[in-house]
Amino acid sequence: AVAGRVSIIESADQIDRFVDGSVLVTGTTDPDWVPIMKRAAAIVTDHGGRTSHAAIVSRELGLPAIVGCGDATHVLHDEQDVTVSCAGGEDGIVTEGISEIEVTEEKLEHLPSTDTKVMLNLANPSAALRWWRLPTQGVGLARMEFVVTNAVRVHPMALAHIDRVTDPEVRAEIEELTAGYESMPEYFVDQLSRGLSRIAAFCYPKPVIVRMSDFKTNEYADLLGGRDFEPSEENPMIGFRGASRYYSDKYRDGFALECQAIARLRGQMGFDNVVMMIPFCRTPEEADKVLAVMVEHGLERGRDGLEVYVMCEIPSNVLRAEEFAARFDGFSIGSNDLTQLTLGIDRDSDALASLFREDDPAVLKMIETVIDAAHKAGSKVGFCGQAPSNDPDYAKHLVGFGIDSISVTPDSFAQVLRNVSKAETS
Repeated sequence: AVAGRVSIIESADQIDRFVDGSVLVTGTTDPDWVPIMKRAAAIVTDHGGRTSHAAIVSRELGLPAIVGCGDATHVLHDEQDVTVSCAGGEDGIVTEGISEIEVTEEKLEHLPSTDTKVMLNLANPSAALRWWRLPTQGVGLARMEFVVTNAVRVHPMALAHIDRVTDPEVRAEIEELTAGYESMPEYFVDQLSRGLSRIAAFCYPKPVIVRMSDFKTNEYADLLGGRDFEPSEENPMIGFRGASRYYSDKYRDGFALECQAIARLRGQMGFDNVVMMIPFCRTPEEADKVLAVMVEHGLERGRDGLEVYVMCEIPSNVLRAEEFAARFDGFSIGSNDLTQLTLGIDRDSDALASLFREDDPAVLKMIETVIDAAHKAGSKVGFCGQAPSNDPDYAKHLVGFGIDSISVTPDSFAQVLRNVSKAETS
């Protein structure tokens, strides 16, 4: 729980209006809001669910957040004193006035040890420094998008093909950002490798699994120069995203820069604990194309100890698990998309939020099936999602299925460790 003064912000462009330490109240957030979110004491939004941007980022930043309130921007008002509490589980509460807050300290040395590896989800390099004391077994999900949005800021294709950027003002801004670099592509490679290196160093030599870029087209378009390279899609969530981009002429040169950053990170910078992970890979045949492109940039699976994982977030990843296992070293179950695509629910829909259940029997059956198939093929399987922290029974399911690792946001780490320990001993 946190007490503070309300600051209602309608747009990320109004960052100058925001007072540090205030309670951010807004309609919704996206990557453009991160600079404001980092300065907030708590976050309250009208829209969104457990898998929304506001929910995911606030957990990593260690901020109380209540999302999907419906009318927070109308009920609350600027400079109102409130207390925001998320201590009650799934339902958060905003009360008027400054309430007295009791803080309980966690003794890290008292946390249990587990056979199942408990790892962290990280995106913000600064957050890595904040959580270094946690007895984690590594980083199960390092999100590249945060570094691209906040450090690079430019669409990689715009850096590879500046001549195709049509807006003179955008082109001038890109030229200003990249001034002093020998080339615009070098700017991308340097910024991305440096940002990721802080996460890779955080728990070296334990593994750090870096997911290659998984922006949707609308998110890519918001990067500088992005509008000249991205199509307009009706449903970006299941559109031109993930693996399908990496071998396409529409993004191949952008993926090349991502690969160069990983190669520098593992080679020149010495972080050989970095594992690559391919998101939203629809078919084994698509996997072959992506792996072939990686080889072109010196990233061959098995060479110099390089491991390559695949996200398991599409029903086809489960149904063809043996074929995927022959191409990758491991799976990481992305429960948000797997739930969405198994149940046919838009994970960002306020109207369907109550139906979005990661513990639905169909979703659990998917998870059990892929773990069994992967283990028979000699592959490891991890899980990255919030369910084990919200529900001790979920951790029990995963442990019972034989999951190898569970990766969660830092604020949930201690609770998940306890839940997993209890599941292993029950």
